[in-house]
Amino acid sequence: MSTAERPIGIFDSGVGGLTVMAAIQQALPRERLLYFGDNAHIPYGDRSLREVRAFSAAIVRALLSKGCKQVVIACNTASAAALREVRKAYPHTLFVGMEPALKPAAERSSSRVVGVIATRATFQGTLFASVMARFARDIEVLEQPCPGLVQAIEGGELDTPGTEAMLRGWLEPMLAKGMDQLVLACTHYPYARPLIERICGPDVKVIDPAPAVARQVARLLREHDLESGAGPSTPLAWTSGDPAMFRSMADLLGAPPMEVRAAQWENGELSLP
Repeated sequence: MSTAERPIGIFDSGVGGLTVMAAIQQALPRERLLYFGDNAHIPYGDRSLREVRAFSAAIVRALLSKGCKQVVIACNTASAAALREVRKAYPHTLFVGMEPALKPAAERSSSRVVGVIATRATFQGTLFASVMARFARDIEVLEQPCPGLVQAIEGGELDTPGTEAMLRGWLEPMLAKGMDQLVLACTHYPYARPLIERICGPDVKVIDPAPAVARQVARLLREHDLESGAGPSTPLAWTSGDPAMFRSMADLLGAPPMEVRAAQWENGELSLP
């Protein structure tokens, strides 16, 4: 198999990264896609960056063992914890991570008040600090951790009274401060976008970074002459949780059709059979 025909590997702590996979599949329909959801360890956002870094390194090793030409870290927390380290460890592999979309938010904001919702771990990483230093010099950034939201989304509670109450508790104080742009800095959160937009109203632009990530994936493949000429194929996914539950959740969320298999963790290493 030529290098260009090798697959793209994508991973997240659960089903959240399927938002990114869908955007990549739409932008690059000829590419073979492999996906891993680490449901056994979800949520990453409540774990230490050191722990998430170890998980991410093992996942990257497993995906590279499958011949991936490019790896997409479709998880903001894992990107914050491990993107720099895996790039250093594998300098000849193309990596794309999730970066909070502060640049477009800052460019579009009229009120100069931008909100970011993410996990606590994402805010603690050096990646977020770097993005803040580059793009937030003349705007006020409201940082809001959302503990419990990933679990609600993984449980299919996209528009329940409980999820709405949580989101209102976080978003209404941000709206009161004049926020007119809201960055979704977790790949799970776009699944709750209709509810978020209903709470925020028409004057707030909600930014999902998945399309921009797909464009970056395509740009890197083009620059390195690694675009696939093969035809469309069904993505292959693994989960460290229950495959039937993963498939059911993916279907509920409107993710692309895919084959789902069970993955196994053993002594800190990941097996993708």
